[in-house]
Amino acid sequence: MGERQAGDPALYFSTHVFVCGNRRPEGHERGCCASKGSEKIRDYMKVRVKELGIKGVRVNQAGCLDRCELGPCAVLYPEGVWYRLEDFAAVDKVLEQHIQKQSRVAELMLPA
Repeated sequence: MGERQAGDPALYFSTHVFVCGNRRPEGHERGCCASKGSEKIRDYMKVRVKELGIKGVRVNQAGCLDRCELGPCAVLYPEGVWYRLEDFAAVDKVLEQHIQKQSRVAELMLPA
């Protein structure tokens, strides 16, 4: 991943949040984020970003992020930090600490 260069246009979003929406067949050994509620998590996060008036953040559903066994998971860019978002409280922590305070929520971070 390269650094921004002189002459690059301004960032349209300062943070992109990709929430896994992968669906695997029921009983799959790795599971899937969708069966663990990732769509509700994504929808809640989108609403909370607006409610909190957080600017420059885009919350998107992603296809498979290949970490479903640890999910429901999301990755935030440009930092590339991965989180397990198992409930709405986890979403609120990430929005407050990671996005608003520019810190990390260590207990929710996925391993490398």
